[in-house]
Amino acid sequence: MEPKKKKLYTLCLIHQGDKVLLGMKKIGFGAGQWNGFGGKVESGEEIDHAAQREVLEEVGLTVTDMNKVGVLNFEFESDQNKVMEVHVFKATQFTGEPIESNEMIPQWFDVAKVPYAKMWPDDQIWLPLLLADKKFTGTFLFDQPSSETYSAKILKSDLIEKISLN
Repeated sequence: MEPKKKKLYTLCLIHQGDKVLLGMKKIGFGAGQWNGFGGKVESGEEIDHAAQREVLEEVGLTVTDMNKVGVLNFEFESDQNKVMEVHVFKATQFTGEPIESNEMIPQWFDVAKVPYAKMWPDDQIWLPLLLADKKFTGTFLFDQPSSETYSAKILKSDLIEKISLN
């Protein structure tokens, strides 16, 4: 059996009080869905620096208080040899104002009104942990996402709350 090929990604959610900043993805993987801000970790780049870079590129903010809260592995039924290893960060402080980019349209939501129906289905499983200041790790296996909407169904999931990510 061939070893799984992991690709590193970041995802950063900005949470202040009873509000969370999400972005409507305009292009590419996950287009048409609300999400946090993130993307691929470049070769030789530190994961936390990649998260900060992605937030700046996608929403124009410089995060000044960011903590790693989770690691999620995503696999798709069509290609189980590839794993997206996503390092999840929570930012509570930033400089700048959220601005629309070519990738995302930012919008603040009340944490009680997060638009889970217009997000990846795994978000409703792990995002409440992030919003409650918990740490977590997990794995999600999806069916093949639609090429038009990138929506997918969870076939299998495993999420564990952690005390520490070390």
